[in-house]
Parts: sequence; structure tokens; C-alpha cells
Amino acid sequence: MGKRKQKKVGADQFDSSDADSVSSTSTAFYDLTLSQEPEIVDSQEFALEKYLDALYEKRGSTREKALMGLVSAFEGHMLDHFIESRCNTLLHQYLNSIKRGSAREICLATRALGFLAITAGNGESTHEIMEDSLPPLSRTLVSGSDAVRTSVLDCLAIVTFVGSNNWEETESTMKIIWEIIHPKSLSKAGTITKPSSAVLVGALSTWSFLLTTLTGWRVDLEMWIEMISFLCNLLEKGDRAVRIAAGEAIAVIFEIVMAGKLSSITSDLESTEGIPSKPKYFIYLLSWKEKIISLVSELSMEAGGKGIDKKCLNAQRDTFQKVWDYLKEGEHPVTSLKLSKKQGMLTTSTWTELIQLNFLKHFLGGGFLKHAQDNELLHSIFDLTPDAENGLSTSQKRVFRTCEDKERSQTLKKDRQMAQLRKGALLFSGEE
Repeated sequence: MGKRKQKKVGADQFDSSDADSVSSTSTAFYDLTLSQEPEIVDSQEFALEKYLDALYEKRGSTREKALMGLVSAFEGHMLDHFIESRCNTLLHQYLNSIKRGSAREICLATRALGFLAITAGNGESTHEIMEDSLPPLSRTLVSGSDAVRTSVLDCLAIVTFVGSNNWEETESTMKIIWEIIHPKSLSKAGTITKPSSAVLVGALSTWSFLLTTLTGWRVDLEMWIEMISFLCNLLEKGDRAVRIAAGEAIAVIFEIVMAGKLSSITSDLESTEGIPSKPKYFIYLLSWKEKIISLVSELSMEAGGKGIDKKCLNAQRDTFQKVWDYLKEGEHPVTSLKLSKKQGMLTTSTWTELIQLNFLKHFLGGGFLKHAQDNELLHSIFDLTPDAENGLSTSQKRVFRTCEDKERSQTLKKDRQMAQLRKGALLFSGEE
């Protein structure tokens, strides 16, 4: 393809507000392109092929527009059929954009890469997506604007969550993220830029998201102590957004330990009987519990004041009230989200499920409901029942609904006949 001649935009020229506009801009670009074609599958396929071809162009702005279109398409539709023979091509073009693109192009490419992994779901290609993505993502994460680093963190979490085959692989990504959260933990000081509040919140959220997949734990006691101590320190000194993210991470840690996933011990942390037989990290966490409860209690009741962001303060109070209820009373946070008339409600009843739901909603954005309804990966994560119309064409859906209506009419007719028979029997009985 040759070396690009365009002037590359520096990462520091890319404002975080640009990242926020990526989704809406891509939607507009995608709608504009498709509106020029007939509303049939072939036209959508044609538009997607045009976007894919444009990723080979030397002009960065052309690649950015193509990425916008692809992101919007994958956000609003289940395009598993499109990636069947193009997954590898899309993967490597996205990685090329991450390696050589502007800050804006990197943000778009990491989002597109995350959607590729989510669409591929439980397929065989997801592990390859993760393996090929980790090295360039890790390198890009070291420096750059806040928008670039938070986008890369989200992508890292998604490709690992979907593509990891075992806990060792997930733990490897979590260590990369922890080095962003706590740079002093690096063996070579100074190789990672100290995170801003926005990056720290993103890193804590992605770390907690991957922690929910925990099936075993081999971190030594020193590392365990470092993590708990640092998270508690953030509760005391971080800004509100950081406190909330750290509090959720602590809640997941306690839930996992209490669920007995870290060992064969399943007794409640409140019990002190047989402590010598418990692992050291278990005892250490128990010793920190009362201090954490005290901190959480204060944060759940923090007073407001003049000039304070009330929305953020209320979010902090609500989060830490839930954490307090869990740590002190053992009450899990329960949430519900309506998906559709046929699928009903998506309900979470643990911190693990809540963290997974919130992160996937955050990443999928406006495409969450579509993917919750049609994506098999989300069905398996949240134990959802697939919509019977999923995958049907417009004409097939029409036939399906006609059959449903006919069955419903027949059922109602039988119910009316039975009601009339019962009424007649009662009248007959009364005359007797």
C-alpha cells in the first residue's frame, strides 16, 4: 500500500469530546450512505464492502469515515453473516489503523475492533482476535490522550472477555490494566504515564469487568495486599468518579471471595472460627472489612454543598449505599431492564452481573438493546431467551406473526367456547 504522505494528527490534538461524538457521527454517516441504496440486504452488504475497501486507502480521513460507517453498522445490526469470511481482514485493517492512525482513527478502530469481537461471540475466531490485538493495544495504551487510552482500555477488556480461553489469559490482561491503575507496581519505573482521573476510572471499570470472570486466583499475598490497600486509598483520596469505580471493584472482590471461588472455603467472612485454616489473603481481607464498611458508610451519606455536582454526588451515595447493604447486610443489588415484549426483563441480582451489564451497556451504547435481543453471546451471559423472530427476513417475520395471530385467535375462541359451556352448565344446574 506504500507509506502514507498525509500529516498525522497528534494525540494531544484529539479532545475527549471527539470520542463522545464518534457514535452519533458514525450513525449519521452510515444512514446517509445507506439512504442512497434500496432498503434490501444486498445494498447493506454493498455499503459494508465499500467501507471495508476504504480501510485500504492512504488518506486518513477516508479511513476514519469508513470506520464510522462500520461502527454504526455493527452497533445497529447483528452482522455475523458479514464477518463469516471477512473477520480476519477486518481484524488486520483495524489493527493497522491502531498502529498508524491519528488519535481519532485509533478511537474509532478500537471501538470497531470491540464490536467485531462481540459480533463473533463464541466463535473460534474470537481467540485469534484477542491474541493478535493484545500487543498493539498494549503498546498504544502506554501513552496518548485520555480519549485514546480509555478507548484502548475498553477494547482490551472486550476482546479479552470474549476471546480468553482460560483464567491465565484474562489475568495477563488484568495485570496490564493494573499497571495503569497503579504505575508504581511496575518493575521499570517511569514507563507508564500517571493516569488522569478519566483514565483511572476507565482502568478500574475494565479491571472490575474482567475480575467478574474469575474462576481461580494465584496472585501472591503481597500483590493482594497492594490491590486492596490501593483501592481503599482511592476511596479516601480519589474524586467521586474514581471512588465509585474503586468501590465497585471492592464489592466484586468481596462477592467473589464470599462465593468461595478463590478456594474451597465457602464459610461467611463474618465467621472467625477456623481462621488458621483459611488462606492468608482471606484473613487479610477479613481484617480490612470493618475499615472498608466505615469508609463506605461515610461515602453513602456524604453531605452536599454549594457548587457540588449533585448528579455525581447522588451517584456516589447510591453506589455506596448498595455496597454498604452488601458488606454489612449481605443484600445483593437487584436491577431490571426491559428488553422487549417477548423477551421481557433482563434482571441482575449480583455485583458480578451488575458490573457486566453496566460495562456492556457502556460499550455497546445505543446498540445494547439490539444486541441483547439478537446476540447469542449476550444471551449466554445474561441467560436470556432468544426472540423467535431472530434471523428471519421481513417476509418470514410477517408469516410468523400471522401464524401467531391465528394461534392466538384459536386459543381465544376455545376459551370463549369453554366459558359458554361452563355458563350453560351453571344455568342448567340452577334450573334443576
